[in-house]
Amino acid sequence: MPFEDGSGAKDRPCLVLSVRGRTVRVAKITSKFHEELPGVIALPPGAVGDAQGRTSYLETDELREVRSAAFRRRAGVLDAELWQQVRRMVR
Repeated sequence: MPFEDGSGAKDRPCLVLSVRGRTVRVAKITSKFHEELPGVIALPPGAVGDAQGRTSYLETDELREVRSAAFRRRAGVLDAELWQQVRRMVR
């Protein structure tokens, strides 16, 4: 994922929202809860393949476009109930 300030990038889990050709629209996943941000959804512990089983957070307020070639691996699948919550928050 590119950094917010555009000066680099790092591996980061994300939720794929849509795919258009070689571009993928994603919401980033973080291990830090940012209560000041709107649209943060807590994910179940271990949902993104964290070896320690920590809770992660999906940030739906700032979506990104990423090249499909940038993806390294699939971390998991979002359950249907949580997917519905994401769909309500992301339009």
